[in-house]
Amino acid sequence: MLRTLFLVLAGSVLFADSSGQAIRRVLSNQEQAWNGGDIDAFMNGYDNSPDIIFMGKTVQRGYGAVRGRYHQQYPTPEKMGKLRFSDLSIRLLGADYASVTGAFHLTRAASAGGNASGVFSLLFQRTPAGWKIILDHTG
Repeated sequence: MLRTLFLVLAGSVLFADSSGQAIRRVLSNQEQAWNGGDIDAFMNGYDNSPDIIFMGKTVQRGYGAVRGRYHQQYPTPEKMGKLRFSDLSIRLLGADYASVTGAFHLTRAASAGGNASGVFSLLFQRTPAGWKIILDHTG
């Protein structure tokens, strides 16, 4: 019985590590896409669903609305600047969901809006295509 408990706990730790690593990879890919000026590649981190939600100063519902918001707010690579995530904390909420909190930092020229930073919370869902953001609250 003790051996079974050990195997279950060891499996849980490996699952948590692999899920956490996969989520960190999604965020790293988003940073790279953003810093390459590619909003559409950045959007690969989101579930392509009419049910996703972005909450900032306003609320957008659906992949198309979220994508449209990013294209409208950041129409050029200069306006996008360089993105860096920090202070990431990933908490698994079962086998298929995870919450992520952290901070974002945009480095931009003053003529492109200047530097910006803030915090965010994300809800990720494991999908057949991998871990995807289904709720983004960025402020």
